Amino acid sequence: MTVPSPIAVELSLHPDVLLDEAQLRERAARAAHVKPAQVAHVRILRRTIDARHGKVRVIVQAEVITGKAAGAAADEAIAPLDLPALRGEPSVVVIGAGPAGLFCALRLAERGVRCVLVERGQPVGARRHDVAKLSQRGELDPESNYCFGEGGAGTFSDGKLYTRASKRGSVDEVLRAFVSYGAPADIMVNARPHIGTNRLPKVVSALREHLVSAGQVVTFGARVDGLLKHDGAVRGVRLADGTTIEARAVVLATGHSAGDVYAWLARDGAQLAFKPFALGVRVEHDQAFIDRTQYGALAGHPALGSAPYRVVVQACGVGVFSFCMCPGGFIVPAATAPEQQVVNGWSPSSRRGRYANSGLVVEVGASELQQVGLDPSDPFAGLSYQRMVEKRAFEAGGGAFVAPGQRLSDLRAGRASSDLPDTSYPRGAVPARLDHVLGNLAAPLREALGRIDRSMPGYAGPNAIAVGVESRTSAPIRIERDRQTLQAPGLPGLYPCAEGAGYAGGIMSAALDGIRIADAIAG
Repeated sequence: MTVPSPIAVELSLHPDVLLDEAQLRERAARAAHVKPAQVAHVRILRRTIDARHGKVRVIVQAEVITGKAAGAAADEAIAPLDLPALRGEPSVVVIGAGPAGLFCALRLAERGVRCVLVERGQPVGARRHDVAKLSQRGELDPESNYCFGEGGAGTFSDGKLYTRASKRGSVDEVLRAFVSYGAPADIMVNARPHIGTNRLPKVVSALREHLVSAGQVVTFGARVDGLLKHDGAVRGVRLADGTTIEARAVVLATGHSAGDVYAWLARDGAQLAFKPFALGVRVEHDQAFIDRTQYGALAGHPALGSAPYRVVVQACGVGVFSFCMCPGGFIVPAATAPEQQVVNGWSPSSRRGRYANSGLVVEVGASELQQVGLDPSDPFAGLSYQRMVEKRAFEAGGGAFVAPGQRLSDLRAGRASSDLPDTSYPRGAVPARLDHVLGNLAAPLREALGRIDRSMPGYAGPNAIAVGVESRTSAPIRIERDRQTLQAPGLPGLYPCAEGAGYAGGIMSAALDGIRIADAIAG
């Protein structure tokens, strides 16, 4: 018996339709030019909320499956890849167990290449306790925190999987892998997929356990502090405790916050350059306000959930934009060293928290460095700028990772706040002049707040708070690599990878770059 091919359709729907299976079937049947009785199943492939022009619609790409076969309605179960058993001594060292390192190790396993995955931080179980001590008591472990440890910075800061990568097949490969390790299946459907910090640690652990079962080696609490070289080529790494690990290739997947790595890379001959990044504050509003602003009368609709937003404006000649917007989320301390005040945000999978938070950041390029006396030709100038602002923020908050805060209305007006609205930030916030902390970035941020408030009335009002500082948007340094071989010039065998090397920006793009590096090594 011939099974009819699915019929691809695109629908523009009122959110109510998504909650009524009969209506959805009828609309899909009409678009597919078949009778509703012929529809066995409507499989949603992609779902995007379009709230532009004051009219909320849900754009759905779907397959209409016709016929009477009961099995036609069954959605595909996704299982982890069947990896080969890896034998022999590992031939590759992967530094960093974030998304780039994990997916690099996974692809290497697929290709039959055994590796050692070296991570300075702790596995997610122990790491939970470390981030809790920082959030609750202000006790920082510089090796295991919101940035360092299994899964990388994304594990405890939201698990957003949105990417602008254009190769859909590669993106779907990564999403399928996440689902196979326990992520919700709707990440394959939603235009802005999100796992949630409450779920992502278990997903990361399942991925690591699968790698180990195949023969990959994973080592925690192991900080690399140099390269091993032989005849001009990189042939392994040296750990801080003096241990050496030999290999024919080294993958550098250390993330955006490992400043010490850049120092020993420069010492060992890597070519580094300043990379523009962005820095600013994290702003927080009541989620109900954002819902009303974005969805109007449909705010709170169960098919829509908590509303996100995205803003991009030009102010004082530079770009100002929202970053890592977290609906129904929380602000957390993300420092990696003493006397740094750094914040980030995350959302649980439900996104039902009281507050919405987002980075609101200003582009930092050569001009911004020069304004404060730094030389853009110095590869470390951006890192110096970043650390300078983080130290000012730490001092303005009074220490113990308490955040300096300012009402958005006061930040916009350039005046002090006498008190602050409540915030989700667990270390608390004290009134401070964030515009002074930000220095030459304050003027573009103030102008941007005015422009955003005109398009989203009340955005820069007195009930919203800014806390400081959002400074780890991306790495301020690029590690040069050859476009064809993906190896560091002058250091064959070294593969700079993903966000810490300046070639990715988020979980998905980092994972994709890790896969690309693995394919280059496996040949």
